[in-house]
Amino acid sequence: MSSSYKNNYKKFLRQTYLVFAGVVIAVPFIIDASGGNRPHVSPIFNKILADTVPVVRKDSGRTRLSRDTTRPGKDSNQVFRDTDTSREVSVDTIFIPKISKDTLDAPVTYKAKDSIILMVPDKRFYLYGTANTKYKSIDLSAEKMNFDQATGVLEATNAKDTAGKFYGRPVMNDGGQSFESDTLRYNFTSQKAKIYNTRSQYGEGYVHSEYTKKAADNTIFGFKNGYTTCNLDTPHFSFRARKIKVIPDKLVISGPANLEIMGIPTPLFIPFAIFPITQGQRSGILPPQYVVNQQKGMGLENGGYYLGLGEHMDLTLRGDVYSYGSWSLTASPTYRKRYRYSGGMNLSFANTRFGDPSVKSEFQSSRDFRVTWNHSMDSKARPGVNFGASVNFGTSSYNRYNVFDYNTRVNNNIGSSISFSKAWQGKPYNLTVGLTHSQNLSTRDVSISFPDATFTVNTIYPFQPKELVGSPKWYQKIGVSYNTSLRNQANFKDSLFGKQAMFDAMQSGMQHSIPISFSVPVLKTLTFSPSINYNEYWYTKKLIRSWDDRKRINDTTFGGVDTAYASGFYTARSLSVSASLSTAVYGMYGFNKHSKVKAIRHVMRPTVSATYTPDFSSAYYYSYRYNKAGDIARVSYFDGSIVGVPQAGTFAGLNFGIDNNLEMKVFSRKDTSGNHEKKVKLLDGFGITGNYNFMADSFKLSTFSLYARTNLFDKVNISANGSVDPYVTDARGHRIEKFAWQAGKFSLGRLTNATISLSTSFQSKDKKSKDKEQRLDSLENMQSADAAFQAQQRQLQMVRNNPGEYVDFDIPWRVDLSYSLSYTNNIIVDSGGVVKRITQYVSFNGDFSLTPKWKIGLNSGFDFTNMQIAYTNMYISRDLHCWQMSINLIPFGSFRQFSITINPKAGILRDLRINRSRQFYDF
Repeated sequence: MSSSYKNNYKKFLRQTYLVFAGVVIAVPFIIDASGGNRPHVSPIFNKILADTVPVVRKDSGRTRLSRDTTRPGKDSNQVFRDTDTSREVSVDTIFIPKISKDTLDAPVTYKAKDSIILMVPDKRFYLYGTANTKYKSIDLSAEKMNFDQATGVLEATNAKDTAGKFYGRPVMNDGGQSFESDTLRYNFTSQKAKIYNTRSQYGEGYVHSEYTKKAADNTIFGFKNGYTTCNLDTPHFSFRARKIKVIPDKLVISGPANLEIMGIPTPLFIPFAIFPITQGQRSGILPPQYVVNQQKGMGLENGGYYLGLGEHMDLTLRGDVYSYGSWSLTASPTYRKRYRYSGGMNLSFANTRFGDPSVKSEFQSSRDFRVTWNHSMDSKARPGVNFGASVNFGTSSYNRYNVFDYNTRVNNNIGSSISFSKAWQGKPYNLTVGLTHSQNLSTRDVSISFPDATFTVNTIYPFQPKELVGSPKWYQKIGVSYNTSLRNQANFKDSLFGKQAMFDAMQSGMQHSIPISFSVPVLKTLTFSPSINYNEYWYTKKLIRSWDDRKRINDTTFGGVDTAYASGFYTARSLSVSASLSTAVYGMYGFNKHSKVKAIRHVMRPTVSATYTPDFSSAYYYSYRYNKAGDIARVSYFDGSIVGVPQAGTFAGLNFGIDNNLEMKVFSRKDTSGNHEKKVKLLDGFGITGNYNFMADSFKLSTFSLYARTNLFDKVNISANGSVDPYVTDARGHRIEKFAWQAGKFSLGRLTNATISLSTSFQSKDKKSKDKEQRLDSLENMQSADAAFQAQQRQLQMVRNNPGEYVDFDIPWRVDLSYSLSYTNNIIVDSGGVVKRITQYVSFNGDFSLTPKWKIGLNSGFDFTNMQIAYTNMYISRDLHCWQMSINLIPFGSFRQFSITINPKAGILRDLRINRSRQFYDF
């Protein structure tokens, strides 16, 4: 073969097999390792391509070959020399082609909507019309592209339409980074790029640059830049910097920067700027927020440090400091283990100083603390075992000096609960151990119950065979269960916490209960249920009261009741036998076929039970004198016990009750079942209960308890309850044995107390409800996975403190209303005076949009008893696209406040907020 033919053939092959991914030469062959067919290679390739590698058929022996350079092969075979025998061996060879210098190390795929032009002599590609190119992690789209194979540079540009507008700007995505520009040049060999008039996104931030260089390690260098969180092409604000550097997935760093608003420079300059774009857990400083407080002075709030302690734990330290000497420190550790447990804690300490220390009448100082803890356990971690905690404990004055949100201010009660429960799989046993705490911040009363334990044996049927065939006999329905509870409780003032007086106030006791019951049908419509219940009580203290004539009440009054406690172990017991009958009666009233109301159904469920309780109380009760007149009262040694007291005397009587349900069927065009009817509940429940004691020497009929509840139109929740005394009273206020309906008028009795509550909520349709539900679901999944409970709590606290900053502009209006009424009618014994008290309170909150960007909201209420407006919080919010403005006003009460805040919406710039507030406290 001539030399010219060889050269032309090489050129032909390169131009034929040259693709956008580089030079690819395919040689079809098969290597048979067992000594089969030899691979077929064209002799032309042996002549054209230089390098060879030996291929040796495998056999049982070992053969080591070396190239014999003294006898080069002149055909398709090469000669090698066996280093052991020195004999010549001829072997088959396969040729590896030489790789061209302009070959890429990975394939490139490309496409275009309009056309692709390949210029072979110039080694250029041209792509027109929505072109797209992919190479490794790079995905580039543009209206026009051209590639020069000689230099390895790809250029992407936009295009101009007939109206002179540009379209199809180049957009490059590389490893999570996004660049949008006018012109982009990318070198496939060096993997560097030059980008002109670019707009790139990093997390929540956007960088606009006139000129950008992209290094091979994806580091970005920008010239004449602007950093912003506004997603518009012309942003509302930005930090303008001459030079900027972006370290992928870590930081955006710039030199001196100036804040521009609507393209107008402001006097705000910063010497440098660092914007984090990292993902996942990172330790670092939490910048504080500057505030001005009327009582505490100028200060820095919420500054601190975040410490990432690994996958399962982190710690946030935050502090506040003020010019008048007040300070606070909060430590918030969180912990989590996926599919096991999660939780978080807040430990807060605050030292508050108000006024001038030299003027004692105007100076106040307070040291406070607050502890919150939340723990939850995955139900699948240990089946049958659960541990949870929700703790909120602290000093009564903590909220007074350190909390300002509406919900916390109007609620003076806080509480805690820690519980452990275990259910034995396949066994009827259940154990619960817990701690509870309740605290009234106004009266400073604290109640702690610890440890509290309950052990339960579920109902078992001792006379029922393991494999029951057919209907059970009546005795096979007899069920027996067991319940026991351990109670320990202390009631004290918060100033006594941890002191001896707290432990002296501790009460302890246990109660055991063994109920035996079964039920059988009677006459098909009635259910007969007899039962026996045995209770035993254990106490550790006995209360003894006695009259002392020598006891001094004041300078002129002598005589009073002495109270003494005797420690020890005491027991009491009770037994009751009962039998009940229950049934359900249905009534239906139908309307004519032209009426929209088709029918009204009434369901009545009466219950009657007979109960007998023998008197075991003679050893637990005693009589004592309680006034100078010599009046005697019979009381128990265990009055006020946390496990209860057996009933005094013998009880043999009837317990009765009746429950009613009322609903109607109406015509509906929206019904999808085809009958165009739907059910509407008028009354979910309405009833009366009471009892009659045949063994009592007087007042055999008890007071009546009334209740009612309903949910009208699935919008208005209404509940009511009250008590009625069937006996009349004399002129001195003493009850006499005479029923109210025997006094000449029809009446069930005197209403002694009643409460009514009503609540409802209305709102307009959310324009983006479906999108929000999807985001909410993903957020809930993320929160459950990360278990960042304390982060959620801090966000919730910010919402409460600044409701105007967290409004939903997609809901045009929203109204929540609630109303409560309480009535008491008490008669003062020995004076005959009647004290009636009515308290009414209505609360309302809501908001409405003046325009799509302006919203006004209000949280308030009205106390009809004192005829004054309750704690009120008003706010006005303005949506400024990438910023938001809110005005909060508390116009009434002891904690009046006014504040105005302007802040970016993006979380990365949450500390860039302008806040001006004024607070006015009345102590």
